[in-house]
Amino acid sequence: MTHDPQTLAWLDQEDAHLAQTIRAHRWAVQYVGAGDGPDEPAFGYTIGLFGLGHPELVLVGLGHDNAHGILGRVAGMVADGRDLVAGELLTWPDRGGRIVVEPLPNPGEVLLAANRFYERPAEYSVPAHQLTWSHADGTFPWDDDYPCGPECQPRPGTWRA
Repeated sequence: MTHDPQTLAWLDQEDAHLAQTIRAHRWAVQYVGAGDGPDEPAFGYTIGLFGLGHPELVLVGLGHDNAHGILGRVAGMVADGRDLVAGELLTWPDRGGRIVVEPLPNPGEVLLAANRFYERPAEYSVPAHQLTWSHADGTFPWDDDYPCGPECQPRPGTWRA
């Protein structure tokens, strides 16, 4: 942990903003842009669903707008009482989207802001589901004809923040 006064002041402001957002909307979305390497994909995750008794949601390999849109839609379902389970298939006929809910085995390496919010160390991380999305052609990463490589949407547990 840092002891730099400027960094601590910035973190305090971030914490206050996050708490205000969660109070107003029941959850927030944290988006992290892609890093420099192929093992550093862009991803987004919810913060606040754990406080509603549900694992947080993680989405990997999509841009800011798509990640926020999907996470917002699914988090809204959870906030309205839906309890997602691993292996469940979510579909949106109006948009042609399909998502499979999968367990995220390494949430302590991914949910840094959520664990900070809930004051939990990585080894006692809040739990999370990874939402695995289908490509526009309907295929998933485990399908032989999936048009993206593994860098497009890494499998749960194979990447970290």
